[in-house]
Amino acid sequence: MYRCRFDVALSILRERLVDVLFGDLRRAYPPDLARFPQRYPRLFHRKGGERGMATLKVREVTKRFGGLVALDRVNLSVEERELRGIIGPNGAGKTTLFNLITGELKPTGGKIFLDDEDITGLPPHLICQKGLSRTFQLTSIFPELTVYESIWVGINSKRHRWNPFTKVKNLTDVAERAEKICHLIGLQEKRDELAVNLSYGDQKILEIGMALSTEPSILLLDEPTQGVSPKEAEEIIGVIQRLAKDITVILIEHSVDVVLQVCHKVTVLHEGRVIAEGDPAEISKNEEVQRVYLGEA
Repeated sequence: MYRCRFDVALSILRERLVDVLFGDLRRAYPPDLARFPQRYPRLFHRKGGERGMATLKVREVTKRFGGLVALDRVNLSVEERELRGIIGPNGAGKTTLFNLITGELKPTGGKIFLDDEDITGLPPHLICQKGLSRTFQLTSIFPELTVYESIWVGINSKRHRWNPFTKVKNLTDVAERAEKICHLIGLQEKRDELAVNLSYGDQKILEIGMALSTEPSILLLDEPTQGVSPKEAEEIIGVIQRLAKDITVILIEHSVDVVLQVCHKVTVLHEGRVIAEGDPAEISKNEEVQRVYLGEA
């Protein structure tokens, strides 16, 4: 059986008390999605126009596990509000690259920069605080929490330490943002359902919402459509495309069709090296990519 930590349970109890006291008022004034960018500028802080300068830079990054070279002098530059796809056969080094960017692993060599700040080797929680969040191949959710509670806990954990005497104003602000994320990812009608009872596709979407709760400027998605039905994949892709209008999204995806359909730019890894990079049309015509990844002559 899954159990919530005591501090998480205490926070949920506190939130439900606020809902009892102010629930009618909250329901009378539903979330104003138009004000979301103004209230939460780090998540939605950019104006219209073309994509700008690189916000994530990977420079000559190498990772060795003993005698195995998992990544070999990889370079990557991702711009603001870019939707970047990373593809490659199994063992190409895609997830290893994500683990290096997010601090799960330390590189053997090279540097990683976030908004021109060197984040190489920083622990994951510090990198998250600087505006980078991720999901994983296998969903990581709170099975016994509702959709709303799962997102609420993530927001509250970033804002302050657990404290039963937190001001009601802070709690209602957290509640407002949790409601808005539920709307943003399309799960507002399922906000009160337990995560364990959601379809696998909705659990994948919920995990994206939980990643958004940390207010990232860059979101890394690891195989977001793996194991879901075609209809669920379409819904997940729709969420990703909405997010990419305002934040940077980098996704590892096993479906080449998905990447070529939705991404602005694609990076192809093979045996730990970048073998091609360009827009979807360029990648689909690249002979080396066809040979090593698409299986064509």
